[in-house]
Amino acid sequence: MTRAVYRFVEHSIRHEPAGGVTYELFCTTHGCWEASGPQGDQVEAQDWALRHTGLNPGHDLFRRVFTDHARVSPTGGS
Repeated sequence: MTRAVYRFVEHSIRHEPAGGVTYELFCTTHGCWEASGPQGDQVEAQDWALRHTGLNPGHDLFRRVFTDHARVSPTGGS
């Protein structure tokens, strides 16, 4: 007969600063598929949106995406 013992451990998930953050903006004007592309600096992504609006009057609404890295770790509780 085989026996198994299961140990359930609580975990938490938190932002991992070493992974950095990526910023990206997408123009949401109908028919426009332009995007800033992934940027390592929020200011670079924002500057792209400002330039895009300047070159394309009326393109003034953007979707912003912030991507980070997360680490899952045991919480230490039992």
